[in-house]
Amino acid sequence: MRRAVGAREYLDGRVRPADLAATLADLDRLNAWFGGHALSLARVRRVAVTTPGARTLRVVDVGGGDGAFARCVARWARRHRRRVRVVVVDADETTARLAAAACAPYPEITVVRADARALPMATGAADVVHAGLTLHHLEPDGAVVALRDMRRVCRGRLVVNDLARSRLALGLVWLATRVLPMHWMSRHDGPLSVRRAYAPAELGDLFGAAGVTRATVTRYPWLARVVVEAT
Repeated sequence: MRRAVGAREYLDGRVRPADLAATLADLDRLNAWFGGHALSLARVRRVAVTTPGARTLRVVDVGGGDGAFARCVARWARRHRRRVRVVVVDADETTARLAAAACAPYPEITVVRADARALPMATGAADVVHAGLTLHHLEPDGAVVALRDMRRVCRGRLVVNDLARSRLALGLVWLATRVLPMHWMSRHDGPLSVRRAYAPAELGDLFGAAGVTRATVTRYPWLARVVVEAT
């Protein structure tokens, strides 16, 4: 299945705040129900195991939406009494405002409005740099720039968790967005996201073009996901 080059989701444009909030809430539920957050959190936990407990674990979530994954990390850290600082980065002003409101009860989370291709962090600032359902919003040239800058910021593990482009994934996402109660934008954007996503081999090529050579690609076909990790 060919990638839908240049296609745009509603989330890539200007939409009403209420529609945006509802669509992000749909994404959060899908990530919680079908393991998207769990796949990423498992990678954060692996880094935490090798990080001294007395040191603050620093996580940057690129394209973090309304901060749902950041809150997952914060709740996990609280349960395990780990010091953590999470920075949510999103380019959209309204999304960043929604994230700031949702994350207000979590002082360990900071929300920053910035482009994934120009992260406002120092080199080596984070133990984990994570991008969940983010990379498919960028065309290849932009994705390479973003990966290069994420690697710059990361002193530990770079984690990209995204949809896997395949007919199976398209069918699963189409079914989920029709059977489950979803906002109309989610019904449109969900299947289109799969068509815009990169195949595992393409992700490997993007990482290589960004100069990230030590990358591991793991496929989860029945979750319609692929996770790429680099150290």
